[in-house]
Amino acid sequence: MLGTRGDVVSYLFVTIVGLVVGLFPAAVHLEAQEIDLVELTTDDVQAGYAAGNFTAVELTQAFLDRIERYEPYYNAFISMNPDALITAAELDVEYASDGPRGPLHGVPVVIKDNIDYGGLVTTAGWEGFSQETGGVDMIPDDDASVVTRLREAGAIILGKTNLPDFAAHGTRTNSTVAGRTLNPYNVSKVPGGSSGGTATAVNASFAVLGLGTETGGSIQNPASAQALVGVKPTYGLVPIEGVVPINSTYVDVVGPLARSVLDAALTLDVLAGPTQEDLATFASVGQIPEEGYSAGLTERRLDGKRFGLVGVGWRDDWLPLDPRSEVVYREAVLSLRSLGAQVIEDPFLGTGFKDLYEARPRVPNQGAHDMHVYLAGLGAGAAFNSVREWEALTGRPYRQGRASSDDSSSESVVVVPVRPSATEAGDAYQAWRHRIRALFRSVLEEHDLDALFFPQSGAPNRDRIEDPERPDYEPNNWPEIPSNIVNALGVPVVTVPFTYFEDGTPFVTAFIGDLWTEADLLVYAFAFELANGARRAPALVDGAADR
Repeated sequence: MLGTRGDVVSYLFVTIVGLVVGLFPAAVHLEAQEIDLVELTTDDVQAGYAAGNFTAVELTQAFLDRIERYEPYYNAFISMNPDALITAAELDVEYASDGPRGPLHGVPVVIKDNIDYGGLVTTAGWEGFSQETGGVDMIPDDDASVVTRLREAGAIILGKTNLPDFAAHGTRTNSTVAGRTLNPYNVSKVPGGSSGGTATAVNASFAVLGLGTETGGSIQNPASAQALVGVKPTYGLVPIEGVVPINSTYVDVVGPLARSVLDAALTLDVLAGPTQEDLATFASVGQIPEEGYSAGLTERRLDGKRFGLVGVGWRDDWLPLDPRSEVVYREAVLSLRSLGAQVIEDPFLGTGFKDLYEARPRVPNQGAHDMHVYLAGLGAGAAFNSVREWEALTGRPYRQGRASSDDSSSESVVVVPVRPSATEAGDAYQAWRHRIRALFRSVLEEHDLDALFFPQSGAPNRDRIEDPERPDYEPNNWPEIPSNIVNALGVPVVTVPFTYFEDGTPFVTAFIGDLWTEADLLVYAFAFELANGARRAPALVDGAADR
């Protein structure tokens, strides 16, 4: 209800702007073209608003223009937000009367398309959840918790980014909804997965920052492939309500992908903390710095800090490192030491850590439970709220996107969505996690380590087409060093670019800590980033060019 004259004026202004940008987008096009979007940061955005250099409408239009020009080549998006300019207009009115809504006021952001935005289709990359590809549109009634927090902080969601079906690939981003996403640094190399669409959008400056999700490397791997700062948070720090699950009971997380540590920390300030919508987040109470993560980014030195280096005590595969990666990793270690840090070679050697990890019990069959909870939360307005309802609408068996859509010969398999904690398998898995976390922590304590400092990848970026005789062969073989292990542990990781290989793809390092140490890891990453300034923008190919 409009209660005051000011309310009426604001309403009329937003309505008029909405009509202008909707019917006559060229009206804001000329101003938008003058904004330099490449590597734009949240601080740049806020400074631009404060100085009156541009409005949120103009900035949003500039990003939409850039996306229109380059997106056809790189294919970062599954869908765009039709209300982005309207949201920008509302934020401009609010800014003029009350100042910025929050730390991300008017900041253009992208979200991975397994994260709900109320009223827009969530596909999870799978053709079965999209009417355009022969399925049924999966449209949630409301936002995922992380999207609510972004919007409350003033962010403008530009669109939803591509991912492999059900986020089930850590190397390549190729979905049955939108096809293949490319890496702007070198299109013959993979973009990383499964948050490859978000990584490409952020790397190509289609947005200031973005959200990814991770179960087994899906934030870290694309951050590594595309020279981004990625934060894989402690399980329970950031709510995962409203996110299509792989393993939401034990592992799934949401985190930022950004071009700077500060932007990643600012985003984590917005995302982190408890909510009734995801009761696991109450584990974070007392674990978040009172002033937030970004406020602590003041240190330029790491004097006296102690870091463990990677070695064969950690794992077998991808070690020893590829000789090219070994050379630049050692250079990165020298850079770390130049900041005053001390390093310990292979602190896990001889501890039995690798053997204990390899002896992990089978993860309980939690998939049916997690998906049941997610679908039930889509809301009364959704076309379906269960697997059975989806099957009734499509006449197809639900195969979680892994079977061909014409596989009519197979019958639906009914899996009871039992809560894993009610099963002995669940108890066994939790007992193993407790043991390996205790061993992990004991290694840190024995060597008085503040964190681990690893290469994120054991080898340079993979070829997009690895076998010319089988161009459709897409192995899930990112040479990740920490990803699957740290996800089993539930501990946080922050990735930071260090340098580039001759083929133009980056070498990225990873700071790894114990549970709830995001604040410390971001401080270390910030100092390392300042010392090296490694990140550089890719040179983009116009979307009119042929692939």
